[in-house]
Amino acid sequence: MLTASRAPRLLGNLTYLVGTVDLLTGLLHSWRLHLHGLTEMLPGALSDAAAAVTVVSGIFLIVLGHSLKRRKRRAWRAAVGLLALSVGLHVIKTEPASAAISLVGLGLLVRDRAQFRALGDPTTRWRAVRAFVVLLVVSVLAGGLVVWLNRRDIVGGFPGLGAFVQELGLGMVGANGPLEFTQDRASDIVGSLLLGLGLMTLLTPAYLALRPAEPVPSLTEDDEARIRALVDRQGDSLAYFNTRRDKSVIWSSSGKSAIAYRVVSGVMLASGDPVGDPEAWPGAMQAFLAEAGAHAWTPAVLGCSEHAGTVWVRETGYTALELGDEAVVDATTFTLAGRPMRNVRQMVGRVARAGYAVDVCRVRDVTTGVRERAMADAASWRSSATERGFSMALGRLLDESDPDCVFVAARQDGVVRAFLQFVPWGPDGMSLDVMRRDSTAEAGVNELMITEALAAAPGLGVQRVSLNFAAFRSVLERGGKLGAGPVLRSWRRVLLFASRWLQIESLYRFNAKFQPQWQPRFLVYPSGSDLPRVGLAALEAEAFLTWPTLGRLGGGA
Repeated sequence: MLTASRAPRLLGNLTYLVGTVDLLTGLLHSWRLHLHGLTEMLPGALSDAAAAVTVVSGIFLIVLGHSLKRRKRRAWRAAVGLLALSVGLHVIKTEPASAAISLVGLGLLVRDRAQFRALGDPTTRWRAVRAFVVLLVVSVLAGGLVVWLNRRDIVGGFPGLGAFVQELGLGMVGANGPLEFTQDRASDIVGSLLLGLGLMTLLTPAYLALRPAEPVPSLTEDDEARIRALVDRQGDSLAYFNTRRDKSVIWSSSGKSAIAYRVVSGVMLASGDPVGDPEAWPGAMQAFLAEAGAHAWTPAVLGCSEHAGTVWVRETGYTALELGDEAVVDATTFTLAGRPMRNVRQMVGRVARAGYAVDVCRVRDVTTGVRERAMADAASWRSSATERGFSMALGRLLDESDPDCVFVAARQDGVVRAFLQFVPWGPDGMSLDVMRRDSTAEAGVNELMITEALAAAPGLGVQRVSLNFAAFRSVLERGGKLGAGPVLRSWRRVLLFASRWLQIESLYRFNAKFQPQWQPRFLVYPSGSDLPRVGLAALEAEAFLTWPTLGRLGGGA
C-alpha cells in the first residue's frame, strides 16, 4: 500500500498527466489523430464530437491534481465522482481498456481515502456557488449579445428561443450548436467567445472551491490578554508584534506558550519567536504543525531568532535560511562622540539648527489632538496606499490599548514633521514600529529622532533599542569586500538592483550609522521545494507583493 506521504503526491501527479494529455489532444487536432490509440487508453479521453469538452476536462484535472497532492478532501470527492462517471460511460461505449484504467484509479482513491483528510474553509463552497450563479448570468447575457451581433451571418436568420439556448449551452462547453453561419469568421468568433465564457464560468467556481482555505485572522480578547501577560516577560524584540489583531494564535496544551500566525496563499506563516516559556515551545510547535496538517497548509516561520530557529529545526527537521539582521543599540552606552558617529553627529546638528525639536513620551501621555493629527499625517505621508508589515509592525498607531509604547515626534515651529513609534520589548527594551516623515522635512530628521530617543531611553527605563531590520546584511557587507567570491558578488549585485524598489541597501546603511549589534533573523521552512511558495507568501504578508482580488465575487469584503 502507498505510504501516507506518497499516495496523494502520486495520485495527484497521475491526474496531472491525464489532464495534460487531454488538454493537448483536445487543442491539437493532428495530435488527436496520431494519439488515437493512446487516448483510447486514458480516462476522459477525446471523443470525436467533443474536443473542446476534453480541453475543459483537462484543465479541471490539472487543477484537481494540485488539490489531490495537498490531500484536500473536496478534491478527493470530486475525483471519485468523475472517475465513477468515467467507468460508467466507458462501459456503455464498450471501451473495456479505458473503463479498466478508470476503475483502477477509482480503486486507488477509495483504498487510500484516509490520506485525503485535509479540511477546507466551509465558506468557500458558498463563495463558489455564488460565483457560479453570477458568472452564469453574465456569460448568458454576454453570449447572447455575441450571437445577436453576428445575426446577419446566421443561416435562416436569428433563431428561436430553443435553438438560441441550445447554441449558448453547447458553445460554452466547446461543442457545435444547431446554428450555421455563412462565414467561417463569424462561426469562429462566436465559438471562441462562448467557449471562453464557459471556461470562466466553470473554472472560477472550481478555483474558489478548491483553493487553500484562508480563515479571516483575528485575535480574541482572551488571546490578546494572555499574550500580553507573556510578552511582558518575553526576551524576543518582536514579541509585542504578536498582539496584531489581524493574526490568529495557537496555544500549547499547557497554555504556557503560543504562536501567532496568518494563513497566506496556503502557507501557515508564524512570525517571530513563540511567546512564553521556551520549555513549552515544542508543545506550541506541535500544535502549530497539527493545525497546518489538518488543513494541508505549508507551515513556515518568518523572522525568528537564532535560538528559536534552532528549536524549530531540532523539533521538525526543517531548514533555516538567514534573512538578515536586526539592529540593536545599547542605550546605556550610546554616544554621538567619536569618529564613527561623525556623520550622524553632523546631520543631527544641522537639523537641530534648522529649528527642529524632539518630544519623547509614552503613548499614555499623548494628547487627543496630537493623536488625531498623527493619524492623519501617517496616512498622508505613507509612500504607498498599502500599509506594510506583518512580523515587525504592530498595525496600529497611538492606540489606547498600547499605553507603554513610546512616541517620538519631531517639530519645526510647532508643527510635527516626522514621528516614530516604539513598542515595548520585555521589561527594559523597545522596538521600532513606525517611522513616518513629511517628504519636505529636512534630511536627517530620522537620525535626530533616533538619537533623541536613545538619549531619553534610560529615563524611560529602557536599556535596549531595536531599530530596523536589514535584509541580507551579511551579503551586502561581505560581498563588497576584497576576496569575496563570484557567487557572493553576484548575489550582492542582485540585492543592489532590487534596492531600487525595496530599499534593501538604504535600510542597512541607515542602521549601520548607529553602530548597532547585529542580531540575525531566520526563515524556517519544510524543504527546498517549498521555499518559492513560502517566499511569495512572506512577501505577500508583509505587503511587498499584492495580488488583484476577486472582490465580492470571491466572497471578499
